[in-house]
Amino acid sequence: MSLSHPKYWPSWFVVGLVYGLGRLPFPLIWALGTGVGRLTYLLAGSRRLVGRRNLEICLPEATPRERERILRAQFGWLGVAAFCQGVGWGASRARLARVVKVRNRERIDGYIAEGRPVIVLVPHFVGLELGGAAFTALVHSGVYMYQRIRNPVVDRQVRRARQQYGSVSIERHDDLRGLVREMKKGTPFFYLPDQDGGRRGLFVPFCGVAASTVPMLGRFAAMTGAVVIPTFARFLSWGRGLELIFDPPLEHFPSGDRTADTLRMNQIIEARIQTMPDQYFWVHRRFKTRPPGEAPIYPPKRRRR
Repeated sequence: MSLSHPKYWPSWFVVGLVYGLGRLPFPLIWALGTGVGRLTYLLAGSRRLVGRRNLEICLPEATPRERERILRAQFGWLGVAAFCQGVGWGASRARLARVVKVRNRERIDGYIAEGRPVIVLVPHFVGLELGGAAFTALVHSGVYMYQRIRNPVVDRQVRRARQQYGSVSIERHDDLRGLVREMKKGTPFFYLPDQDGGRRGLFVPFCGVAASTVPMLGRFAAMTGAVVIPTFARFLSWGRGLELIFDPPLEHFPSGDRTADTLRMNQIIEARIQTMPDQYFWVHRRFKTRPPGEAPIYPPKRRRR
């Protein structure tokens, strides 16, 4: 079926709306996104419960009032992330350079200049999408793993936006040899590590709780000889833009012990959470898969009738 079919007209309207919002001045995007996000906090009951539970687990030292403040702020930043989705859709490099401040890029530029394989370790902080667009536009094109979006109109637009500055997508279920070849050419690999790994994941502590984690970071680094550079996207308050921060590359990694390597990855994410707890993606069911015999952490989802 052609994407011009009337069935897809609502989707094209949404794509056009997102694109139009992305053309607004960034402080206005911040204000609109924050307002709508805070309203969503009141309406998104199940996601609010998931976020609250994650914060109880991961920030036990905080008081209930502090955790609730973080959760409210989290929904505000989620709104900002949603409203600025279209900023990177067709944006010029000049505009992205005005909106996004790249910090410590000398930590990655030398490796790219040498043609050294690089893994850009990018955890799920809410500025991830805009940070990725800025990376490909201002630093270097990259390779990333992509999972198709069910709506073909949205899928087409998101894929085009991510590839507009030369990035390469690898289907999540494709043969990994294509990814390895691309990395060995010197194309940085965007690796998003911190989602529930299901039954195939390795149970290692995350914020002190066993979490099913995909133990692939050390394997990718070993297969390609890549250096791993933790990278974080952080929105600035009052619509001042976003920071893309490169932390120092990991030393003595991989160690050859996949459990130790996966634990080290989680500890890096935990350390950054402490510096900007309201911008981590708390509404994800990070602890959905439990070790055998352990009780569920989250209440069961309500089934739609």
